[in-house]
Amino acid sequence: MNHRLSSGSPAHKPLSLVQIVIATSAGNALEWFDIAIYGFFAIYIGKHFFPTTNQTASLLLTFGTFGASYLVRPVGGVVLGAYADKRGRKAALMMSVSLMMAGTAIIAFIPTYASIGLAAPIGVFAARLIQGFSAGGEFGASTAMLIEHAPHRRGFLASWQFATQGLATLMAATCGFALARLLSHEALASWGWRVPFFIGLLIGPVGLYLRRFLEDAPEFTEAARTETPVSDVFRLQKRMVIVATGALAVSTSVNYLLQYLPTFAIRELQLPASTSFAATMLGGVILTCVTPLAGHLSDRIGRLVQMATVGILLAVTVYPAFSYTVGHLSAFTLFALVAWLALLKSVYFGALPALMSEMFPSATRSTGMSVAYNIGVTVFGGFTPAVVTWLISATANRSAPSFYLMVTAMVSLAALASVSRVRPGAMERRVVA
Repeated sequence: MNHRLSSGSPAHKPLSLVQIVIATSAGNALEWFDIAIYGFFAIYIGKHFFPTTNQTASLLLTFGTFGASYLVRPVGGVVLGAYADKRGRKAALMMSVSLMMAGTAIIAFIPTYASIGLAAPIGVFAARLIQGFSAGGEFGASTAMLIEHAPHRRGFLASWQFATQGLATLMAATCGFALARLLSHEALASWGWRVPFFIGLLIGPVGLYLRRFLEDAPEFTEAARTETPVSDVFRLQKRMVIVATGALAVSTSVNYLLQYLPTFAIRELQLPASTSFAATMLGGVILTCVTPLAGHLSDRIGRLVQMATVGILLAVTVYPAFSYTVGHLSAFTLFALVAWLALLKSVYFGALPALMSEMFPSATRSTGMSVAYNIGVTVFGGFTPAVVTWLISATANRSAPSFYLMVTAMVSLAALASVSRVRPGAMERRVVA
């Protein structure tokens, strides 16, 4: 396939499909690396920016800020998604990675509450809002960019959007593991938690550089455009948005629960920080390696069969898995819990972006996916750490996180059952690469 360079780009060879995946995914990895490290180091961030005499209250404020930033994600999805549909996927991707770098820089450099008082938590909150706005536009534009370059391999290509989220989790967990092993607890709590944010700042320019050479695919450039993608989505495609949002529910709740697990393992299970980060590293490896295979599988057997099977497995097994882990505390049981959740998530995740992309036409694809994705992430994902922290406190049951996953699994199964009524037959095309 011939991928032409845009007129404003330097004279370079057209990018191969592999290079397109890398360039698109690099910025996505940065976005999710920054999100993951905030969740992983929430205990330390809470002590420095949201200090209270009650540790649970401090943690709830920290995760509340984490969740509140997701309220702006739908706004970012609408603004940047529409920008991608009207002005091009590349333009939106360049903007989103630049904004994410700005938010990361604020968290990396801002003084603590002890130094500047209320300006510290306000600054962290502002940084999370910037990051939330940026991440809101990333999914729709990057997924559209990937699938439009190889429509016959949508499942496999789109799965890299989520595989890089696994890679970002792995990178963030590796940072946490290394810091927990190399630094004393006092050093990690005092300044070591900032190190991953500086690493994120180093990743950003790489993503910007690689994305300079991207070009929008012919499927987008040669298709009919609309100057009102937002209006079209909300007037004509509301049912598609609702179903796509529901299909995302269980996937995003598992995703954010995995990010919460280091805090859960340290605070609730009293396991060492290095053990909890090592378990999360295992989850990152599984997400990175299995998700593309799952995407390829969905191209062959169909998205719905694959995703529904995983949804049922998750609903049935998540409570026994948590109960066994809590009742038999060890590094092995924590690793087994993380591996099982990551495996199920990967198989479901791998098929999801292609399914969502097939629900919207090219003219509104980025906007439609962005709106659905960010509503789903906001409602079911961003507040997951706060919800499960509250559930554990309210029920005095350390297996309580499983209750939330069971609910979101049922929501997603109901959405998958409705897919054929939104676009009959569209999602069950089996295309062999």
